[in-house]
Amino acid sequence: MNPRRERLVNHAILAVFAVIAVFPMIGIVAQALRLPGLDFSSFGTAWRDGHFATYLRNSLIVTTITVVVAAVLSIMAGYALGAMRFRGASALFLLFLAGLTIPTEAVVVPLYFDLRSMGLDNTYAGLILPQVAMSVAFGTFWMRAFFRSVPPSLLEAARIDGASSWTTLWRVLVPIGRPAILTMLLLTTMWTWNEFLLPLVIINSDEALRTAPLGLSFFQGTHKTDYSLLMAGALIIAAPVVIVYVFLQRQFIAGMLSGAIKE
Repeated sequence: MNPRRERLVNHAILAVFAVIAVFPMIGIVAQALRLPGLDFSSFGTAWRDGHFATYLRNSLIVTTITVVVAAVLSIMAGYALGAMRFRGASALFLLFLAGLTIPTEAVVVPLYFDLRSMGLDNTYAGLILPQVAMSVAFGTFWMRAFFRSVPPSLLEAARIDGASSWTTLWRVLVPIGRPAILTMLLLTTMWTWNEFLLPLVIINSDEALRTAPLGLSFFQGTHKTDYSLLMAGALIIAAPVVIVYVFLQRQFIAGMLSGAIKE
């Protein structure tokens, strides 16, 4: 197959999968806008009746703090495990990997009782701390792989210039690792924003602390047959993540293709 025909076949296959991925979204938008007409009233009604302003604010607070704290810890842990050599590093890395293999469903019940015993149920801290722990497990794995791909000569040059480990990390490696870091941030943001099980269990009595996905679930329970309102609410909840991805898509793709998960 010549290159031109191969390129056409690849584009055709990608187009088919793109249509499959986008088709459900078209149906959601059509329902929300009451097509073939064009009615935006469902969004206003859903926003008002669903209290989405409060829920979006809660999700924004939880997601922002979780992503920032997890990113800083992941970068430092990934640097220590990927660029530094010390006794027990392999065992410590396996401990982080264990955090990726344990499903949330397996620990959510004992986690709830632990948080309740410390008075952290129905609080922002009770939502943030477990998600930071889960995000650090992935973030450390991701950033360790990136730091292991950095040429040793770069680290040696920094040491020869008198840079400390702290300076080497934040002034040399972090700038060149921007694509990998932004990819990690975007993935962590999406996972944290869409988290449903933890808020459902931990926020069990304080409606004012519900996150956006949890609020949408309760909204669905009171508007089971009004599909235009349900679709409008779903689009409101999904919009922030979609906007973030649109602005960071180039960096996301660059991070995925730059060897960020290369060993």
